[in-house]
Amino acid sequence: MEKHEERLRKGERLCSKKLIDTLFGPGRSHAMTVFPLKAVYRLIDSKSEVSTSQETLTEPNVQLLVSVPKKHFKRAVKRNRVKRQVREAYRKHKRLVTQSVDKLTDKQLLIAFIWLSDELTDSDTIEQRVCNLLQRIGERILKDKETDIKR
Repeated sequence: MEKHEERLRKGERLCSKKLIDTLFGPGRSHAMTVFPLKAVYRLIDSKSEVSTSQETLTEPNVQLLVSVPKKHFKRAVKRNRVKRQVREAYRKHKRLVTQSVDKLTDKQLLIAFIWLSDELTDSDTIEQRVCNLLQRIGERILKDKETDIKR
């Protein structure tokens, strides 16, 4: 793997309000939990009405959002630490899900990781949980693709 593929670029972060509303709005969003993380994801058409043509050219196939609610950690320092840990774990293992999405044509995956615990966790544990979630999401995407083809 080349060094530039290991980076987590700005474009890979989910910032667009339209796309966030699409992810959490009504429709075919899926969720799975591996404590202390919950992953909400949705596969959308990359040429959908949600994203403009200019955004589609620059956006990668997978975009990520990390949320650590204030009710779990009042101090921003702790919230930022957890977000950093989750982003780093995703950066290391993102190939597990990007390979699955690359097999699909004209599809884009939106993922939100939501923190559920009131306690800080070490980076190794978070990395294992994120890796587990990414594997399961990748498997489910390919499984859903096969069932759509059979219909």
